[in-house]
Amino acid sequence: MTNVARVEQHQELAAPADVSPMFAMIERAARDPSVDIDKLERLMQMKKDADALAARAAFDASMADLQPELPTIGERGNAAGRYTYALWEDINAAIKPVLMRHGFALTFRTDFTGGISITGVLSHRAGHREETTITLPADPSGNKNAVQAVASSVSYGKRYTAGALLNLTSHGEDDDAFMAAGEADAAADWYAAIDSAADMAALQGLANELKSAGLKGAALRNVRAAWAKRSKEVAQ
Repeated sequence: MTNVARVEQHQELAAPADVSPMFAMIERAARDPSVDIDKLERLMQMKKDADALAARAAFDASMADLQPELPTIGERGNAAGRYTYALWEDINAAIKPVLMRHGFALTFRTDFTGGISITGVLSHRAGHREETTITLPADPSGNKNAVQAVASSVSYGKRYTAGALLNLTSHGEDDDAFMAAGEADAAADWYAAIDSAADMAALQGLANELKSAGLKGAALRNVRAAWAKRSKEVAQ
């Protein structure tokens, strides 16, 4: 056998470097005619369970990192003077960049059988997802027509399920609360700059700039938390 042939044969037999040991074991078992189907199915189920545990662990770790960065939402909606609430468009604009930064996506399913059911689905890039559902009647308050009544309930369902999945908080409608929400949005550029910092020198420069940035309250605390997290990563 020539050297070229030996190399080609070795390349065919070698498993890819990114294949997990369990996957490689299942692959070998699948090729072995002495391994019965029941054993192979048990091995595949073990692999599936291990992947699910790893995905859940990644979800939980990202959620722990996500929580300090979630902004407090200003309540600009007004229910005919009865109460105020955060508008869905404000919630969505505030949380979307934070979710993306930590590998999450928030989607919704609707079902109009026996009411208006809205299911919020929080998915993570590792594969795990959590969901919650609320079922509501149509909301005819404020002289809404039939279409508006359904749309109002869907919007409420999105606000409710997003809040339940992410533990969101909101402030009453006042200037200070709305300014706090705006400051949280302004902090998005700081998060991007911190994430892209390659070393402690770059992080220290950002820390110096942050002192005169004018951020306050929750926005400032969240940026500092992101800075501390990135500094630990750079130091490793």
